[in-house]
Amino acid sequence: MRILVVEDDREVARFIERGLKEAGHAVDLAADGRDGLFLAMSEPYQAIVLDRMLPQVDGLAILRALRGSKIDTPVLILSALGDVDDRVAGLRAGSDDYLIKPFAVSELVARLEVLQRRVSANTAGAVTTLRVADLEMDLLKRSVKRSGNKIDLQPKEFQLLEFLMRHADQVVTRTMLLEGVWDYHFDPRTNVIDVHISNLRAKIDRGATQPLLHTIRGSGYRLGLASD
Repeated sequence: MRILVVEDDREVARFIERGLKEAGHAVDLAADGRDGLFLAMSEPYQAIVLDRMLPQVDGLAILRALRGSKIDTPVLILSALGDVDDRVAGLRAGSDDYLIKPFAVSELVARLEVLQRRVSANTAGAVTTLRVADLEMDLLKRSVKRSGNKIDLQPKEFQLLEFLMRHADQVVTRTMLLEGVWDYHFDPRTNVIDVHISNLRAKIDRGATQPLLHTIRGSGYRLGLASD
């Protein structure tokens, strides 16, 4: 998932960002309500983590603006305001969930994933399974099989494979992977892509008669059966 975190406490924001990235999600941060509202209105996100008490524009005002603009991105309010009236106000303003500070990042991640599964299940025609040849990915169960055999992937490997499967039979450049999987908008000058591609190839092509993950010299990578 690509997730927007609107939180003015820098330490809390970095804590959330680290936990979400470790779980395999891409994260954008906004330190005040004005920037948060702009990003939420202009960028596609699968979920938003929203603090209530923000400078510039408060969290409930952001929620009302989003819902008034027919933007239905799932929103989880994260706040130290934990009274029943506060939670009810957040839900009535349009939030999908409400988590009280202090919190465990594992619970935050789990709640966001539940919200995403709920959206996927309720969206008519939503794609929940990706297939390339005999490789199958279940997006709801977060499982991968090839020829019926389960493949265990780390969160970042799963995210990398999902990106490649959504671009099956296309050449995917390193820049596309850095932006789409690692959320980098610059070249970190590391071999992170090479390492993950190598690990992923070993897992999905091991024992297979036909490899699926190909390196296109000088261009990038392609997932699919070898072309004639």
